[in-house]
Amino acid sequence: MYTEDIIPAIIDQYEYFTKGEQAIADFFVSNKEKQDFSIRTMKKKLYVSEASLSRFAKKLGFRGYREFIYQYQQSFVNVNDRISISSQTVLNRYNDLLRRSFDIVDEGQIKRICRMIGEAGRVLVVGIGSSGLAAEEMKRRFVRLGVLMESCDQRDMIKMAAIFQGENNLVIGISLSGLKEEVLFALEHSHQRGARTVLITGNAARYSFVEEQVMTAALKNLDNGNLISPQFPILVMIDLLYGCFLEENQNKRMLHQETVEILEKK
Repeated sequence: MYTEDIIPAIIDQYEYFTKGEQAIADFFVSNKEKQDFSIRTMKKKLYVSEASLSRFAKKLGFRGYREFIYQYQQSFVNVNDRISISSQTVLNRYNDLLRRSFDIVDEGQIKRICRMIGEAGRVLVVGIGSSGLAAEEMKRRFVRLGVLMESCDQRDMIKMAAIFQGENNLVIGISLSGLKEEVLFALEHSHQRGARTVLITGNAARYSFVEEQVMTAALKNLDNGNLISPQFPILVMIDLLYGCFLEENQNKRMLHQETVEILEKK
């Protein structure tokens, strides 16, 4: 475990801790200074047992409290004085999501979806809230390569658009939770009408009406946007698709350059 991952790891595991362990977590997350972290001192300070401190450390992946506290103390050595604890936590969580993206990306799947995009007569990308913003970003990127792509983030319009999909269409749904009713409705009804379907999500649940399910890196409660943008892991996948599509379609590079030049002149 990397030193900088300790605070994000505590936050991610928080809901799985007992009340006693949550008291320990609260202390280490909020603490901003080096002090005596010995197990004897901490059990008196936090009114917990040695066993609780040991279980807390093991739940974070350490062999025991001593190993945990060694890594925790190292974080004070590596702290950049110009960056606050809160800023470090945010940056570390982004770093964690990027590493998780490396672990789960399926290059073969990325290429398959790029072919689906290239073969489709029209592409519809749907999402609600932050996922809707990501859908709009995806459309803006791909239309510059000549792809007939539209995005929709309005609940009623998403359902309505699904009714008009057919065999020459591709529908891409974006939902980090994988539970947005309108997104699933669009995918299911589009599939019934012969359209091809893709779901970009952080939920491992499978749907019979989804042809390709792209897993994104996710953290606990990420879709609530409490600390970092829930769009981030989605945009990582969109960028991977965009890069692959551009690489697989070299003839699109000139078109991309032309759109850049037009925008610059404007």
